[in-house]
Amino acid sequence: MSSYRTSSVIDSTILYDVVLLLTRITISCMLMTHGLMKLTALLGVEPVKFADPIGVGAVPSLILAIFAEVVCPFLIILGVATRFATIPIIVTMLVAVFNIHSADTFDVKELPMLYFVSFMIFFATGAGKFSVDYLIKSRKRSVNY
Repeated sequence: MSSYRTSSVIDSTILYDVVLLLTRITISCMLMTHGLMKLTALLGVEPVKFADPIGVGAVPSLILAIFAEVVCPFLIILGVATRFATIPIIVTMLVAVFNIHSADTFDVKELPMLYFVSFMIFFATGAGKFSVDYLIKSRKRSVNY
């Protein structure tokens, strides 16, 4: 009986980490599509037309949004500094919901709210075992000074 319990605990741990990995990859890739569209706008020949919600100018605001929507999700996919990488995304989504789309209907605010909740979960859970963060953490534990 105890071997069954041990096996189910191991299986549920592996399942948890696999689901966390797949969720990290899926949600980060989805967010990156929005960031890549912004990057295309930044690199295009047209003048930049982007909101300035924090008062630093349209181009710096766009660059900050691109960082949060392209670079940070890439780090999260790899599992590098996952909790740290969620912070710019969380801030960007809060700005989107409460500043950029404050006068819009719920259906417009829904997507940034879903991203906010998703990345809050990653902030709380970390990257899991299938990540660079875990490799670094386990290597530090195995080194005896």
